[in-house]
Amino acid sequence: MASPKNKVSKRRKRERVASLEKPILAQVGTCPSCGAAVRSHRACPKCGMYRGRKVIAAS
Repeated sequence: MASPKNKVSKRRKRERVASLEKPILAQVGTCPSCGAAVRSHRACPKCGMYRGRKVIAAS
């Protein structure tokens, strides 16, 4: 088991933890076909469109 070589300060530890808890809000856009909220670089769950073509069956 590895042991730490130096002490990690409270500030450094808190900065590391805070970066893991960032929200995904910046990665959300709107679908040009139906206007639903869609994460970037993913197919729309409402209409199944991605980059102007149908890629999945709509739910």
